[in-house]
Amino acid sequence: MQQLRLLIMVVVILLITGCDKTPPNQLEKIKQKQVIKVGTLVGPSNYFQSQRAEQGFEYELSQHFAQYLGVHLQIVPFFSLTELFERLNSGDLDLAASGLSYHPLRKYRFGPSYRTVSQKLVYKQGRVRPRSFADIDAPIIVIDGSNHALSLEKIQYEYPSLEWQTTNNLDEEELLQAIIDEEIDFTIADSHTLALFRRYHPNVSIGFSVTQTDHVAWALRDDHDDSLYALLMPFFESMNNSETLYALEEKYFGHIDEFNYVNTLAFVEASNDTLPKYRAWFEEYAGELDWRLLAALSYQESMWNPRAKSPTGVRGIMMLTRPTAKQVGVTNRLKPEQNIRGGAKYLQKLIKRIPKNIPQPDRTWFALASYNVGWGHVNDARKITKQQNSDPDSWAEVKKRLPLLIKKRYYRKTRYGYARGDVAIQYVDNIRRYYDALIWLDENGALNTSSDK
Repeated sequence: MQQLRLLIMVVVILLITGCDKTPPNQLEKIKQKQVIKVGTLVGPSNYFQSQRAEQGFEYELSQHFAQYLGVHLQIVPFFSLTELFERLNSGDLDLAASGLSYHPLRKYRFGPSYRTVSQKLVYKQGRVRPRSFADIDAPIIVIDGSNHALSLEKIQYEYPSLEWQTTNNLDEEELLQAIIDEEIDFTIADSHTLALFRRYHPNVSIGFSVTQTDHVAWALRDDHDDSLYALLMPFFESMNNSETLYALEEKYFGHIDEFNYVNTLAFVEASNDTLPKYRAWFEEYAGELDWRLLAALSYQESMWNPRAKSPTGVRGIMMLTRPTAKQVGVTNRLKPEQNIRGGAKYLQKLIKRIPKNIPQPDRTWFALASYNVGWGHVNDARKITKQQNSDPDSWAEVKKRLPLLIKKRYYRKTRYGYARGDVAIQYVDNIRRYYDALIWLDENGALNTSSDK
């Protein structure tokens, strides 16, 4: 009898201890593997492979989250939104970070919103502009499973004759290219994707806004596991408090807010008609610089006009002052080869002057601002940034303070005084847009390579 009671006690103890062995939650699994798997769509606003390294807003944001968790990031790129969601549903991904906007019909758990976008009805410049869905006379093609498809499902109740189709074979940028190639008539694009695309394809036009404010957030499976989800709020709060999120926004989207159709069209045309005359010299004298950056700077300065002249006396294709030309060994500012060589040398000197602790690409943006207003004024803005308890080595932070140099209460306390810091910001943003466009045109074989000097 006593042996039976002892056996029963042992069985009960085993059952109790067995019940304590609950399966690990999502966060515990991530910690055990020391890896977080994040899915994203390939594209300029999410994730892409540049000549230097992996880049993209969502990629870098995911890197910060992995560091926050103390684990490694495994980014999993997708070309299909449907496949991305399938892998997320299967448990093969920990979360989806792909510029996804919240929608009540999406059966996922969304983290805190960190950006807002709007949906735009898009068509090709040249046809009659549609101002509402009543003006649509051909099918609208959108990505299967996207918020654009969900919006159209709702809109069709109001416009029952509206025609639209979904695709899994094209991504958002490919749909925009199909508009350019006149393979389709209409699509819907998110505002930030459209802004990036229009840098080199100004003929893509906006008919009207389909939505005004869509909240972008990360998506997790809705499986009642709060372990990872609970960390999203403090993570994004820390990103906002440290202004890291703002710096990422500025890095990828801070220079694309403004769009000028005539200016962009003129640049794309000049890239094929005028740039080939000077491209070899940009390549020859760029040195450690990217020749496309040097060409973008030159277009901002002179629109690639070797005889350009400003009211203040700067001249040539790189718009050099007399003292600067003498400093870099240029004897005739109207000779384009000399001027390009001198401008390249001057920009390289400016970059070397930037404190070594400032990383790229911020070093380059500081140098470009210095090309416009001088390093002294840029450094004054850095000092104001430090006085206001922000990072003077961050272009995103200094960019906020450069316009203060036109205000007396600020510039009178600086070493170099008044400067059009607001103009310097626009100057750098323009060059960044031209540079991005040249990279895309060059890497997609859309630049004319024939030269006729």
